[in-house]
Parts: sequence; C-alpha cells; structure tokens
Amino acid sequence: MRPLFARTPREQPAEPLTGWKLAYPMLSVDGGTAGFSGVTLGRAHVYRWVDDAVCAHGCRHECPSRWCDCGFYCFSDPAAARELACAPEHQGAVLLEVVVSGRYRRYELGLRYSRQRVRTVRLRRCACGGAVSALADTGSGSTGWRRLDPVCGSCAGNRPVLDPSEFARLAGGVELGADEVPAGPVAPLMALGTGHPPAWRSGSAGDPTTSEAGVVAVLSAEVALLQARLDEMQERIDVLEAGRDDDA
Repeated sequence: MRPLFARTPREQPAEPLTGWKLAYPMLSVDGGTAGFSGVTLGRAHVYRWVDDAVCAHGCRHECPSRWCDCGFYCFSDPAAARELACAPEHQGAVLLEVVVSGRYRRYELGLRYSRQRVRTVRLRRCACGGAVSALADTGSGSTGWRRLDPVCGSCAGNRPVLDPSEFARLAGGVELGADEVPAGPVAPLMALGTGHPPAWRSGSAGDPTTSEAGVVAVLSAEVALLQARLDEMQERIDVLEAGRDDDA
C-alpha cells in the first residue's frame, strides 16, 4: 500500500551539529552561577552552559517529543537569530552559538533537540549604540534568577553590574565576544542627492519584515510539530495495515 505521508530519513551526522539562538543572560540570586533563558517558547526556563531540555509543560516524556513543542531550538543561520533580535521585546538578548547533541528534529529554520553546549556568547551593542562594558541588573527575572542587560558604562547608571568576563567564567568558561554586524543606515534619513529614503540592509532594525521574525519562528516550530504528528500517524497506519495483512 502506498504510504499517505513521506517520512523523513534518519540522519547519521559525521560531526557535531551547531546552531545559533537568542537568550537572555541570567545570574543566580547568590551570584555564583550564570545561565540563560529563552526568548520565545523557553522563556520560563533557565538553563546552564551544558544542559538537557525539559518539557515546558511539565510532562515527563523525552525531549523533543513528536506530540509536544518541547526541546531546545536553534537556527541554522545566525542571520535568522539576528533578525529575531530586532523585535522590541527581544532587546537585551545575546547571541549564542551552540553545539547540538542527543535527540533532534529538523524544522524549516533549524533544529529542535534534547541537549546543548553553549560554545560562544556574542554581545550586541548597548541600546544607545555604545560598546557593552557591563551586564546590569534589569530588576526582573524568574524564581532564583536575575535577568541581566548588556549595557555601556553610561547606561548602567547606579544599577548593580557584572563584568562580562566574570559572567563568561560563571557560565563555564564560554568564549565571549562582540557581535559586530554592520547596521543599516540611520542618518541622514534621505540619501544624499536622491531625495529618497536609503534602502535598509537585510536584518537591520529598519526592515519592516524583521518585526515579524518572532512570529515566523514560532509558526515554523508549530509546522515541525504537525509534521512529527503526521509521521507518527503514518507509523500507526503501517502497523494496522501489517496486522490486517497477517489476518488475511
């Protein structure tokens, strides 16, 4: 019998898989441990530099499950993560390069997987445009954890701050660097001699499509979950067909 849905072949990667993602830097309330929290589906969970995914809905199944949207997520292309960072609600996030291991599933923009190791942490510029020199307490966070904001010395003000190199040490000695990506033109607003606004470069804050990047990422994850459920349905149909053939 011809299968109703095409299955995704099992992969055997010859080397570790890597990806890119956004996260908020977090500091434990006692100041002894650094971690990260997600910006979309995993925003309520704080994870360490090496950690296993847990189901955000409290289920005990293995991550990533076919029937759930749990697991770590990452993009295959850092440009996609930078586009997501343009959304106002994601200001203050850092760019992580991660090494993926354990169970994983592919979706349109990257991977959904069970275990990761943070390889590098890249800091974007402060909201004012200055170079980041500290991680300041935002006054928000989750139980047992303070959320930090990458800022310059001037924007830190009188808030408690943590040196970025100390954060990297507390996070397991991850590599720390600046995410220096050329931004689109901001001034002058009109291109010289043309009388027309200059074209924004892809991924810059002026691109009107970047504000929808977060929605695209979440919808892509939902599509991946739907495909996984279709695969499971096909497997059950195959089992039923095999049993009917045996009875015949």
